[in-house]
Amino acid sequence: MWYNKVNLYRMVKMSIYKTIDLYKKEIDKHRPFVGDMLKQIKAYYKIDLTWSSNALEGNTYTESETKVLLEDGLTVGGKPLRETFEVLGHGKAYDFMFTLIKGKEITEEHVFTMHKLFYEDIEENYAGKYRDMNVIITGSSYPVTDYNNINYEMGELFNWINNNRQNYHPVEFAALLHKKFVFIHPFKDGNGRVARLLMNTALIQGGYLLAIIPPILRNDYIVLLEKAHKNDKAFVEFIAERVKESEKEIMRLLHIEIPKLN
Repeated sequence: MWYNKVNLYRMVKMSIYKTIDLYKKEIDKHRPFVGDMLKQIKAYYKIDLTWSSNALEGNTYTESETKVLLEDGLTVGGKPLRETFEVLGHGKAYDFMFTLIKGKEITEEHVFTMHKLFYEDIEENYAGKYRDMNVIITGSSYPVTDYNNINYEMGELFNWINNNRQNYHPVEFAALLHKKFVFIHPFKDGNGRVARLLMNTALIQGGYLLAIIPPILRNDYIVLLEKAHKNDKAFVEFIAERVKESEKEIMRLLHIEIPKLN
């Protein structure tokens, strides 16, 4: 029975990666995206990722309000200033993410820059700096890394990135990077948003579309991430499903026929 369950999981995992790569192949036929088309695609996902990632953390800006703030610079009356800074900061970090495509690497400097861009207008003294205190994650049964060990754990993470990336399917690697980073929880705040930006950095570096986690799936996301402390298979598959949905969405937007699966 155990053997059958293991093989069933492998079949499911290989099936979703096969589907993702099949969709990617169809999308790649229309690449490279250039000019106005590239700007439109980047702008489309900038709104989507900024809104969804902030909403997962309790930010009350709606998708349309996020669009107006990022594109027109118009704030929403009655919204907390911090929430406005979260939207603007995430937008800047998103733009930085796209400068990392060609480098095909993720470094500590990249992580610091990403966090600083997101967090500098919220709490400048902790922007782009590892935390110097311990924190407790509400609702989790597992402690994050002690602040005295953050430098070591982050060093191990970057070693893993540099030495093991080629051993995984790019989507699996991106999901595991998210998991490993958020379990360390190196910053005072903003870890979830940076984790999702890093995951998506890995995805676009590999030529894949973004993994967008809509607020409606927040509970599933949190539960699977918590379970990933013991077994990350379901969490990785959850992220893979989000990539697949992004592929299907872009194919609809670009009028690309979605290939039939065998």
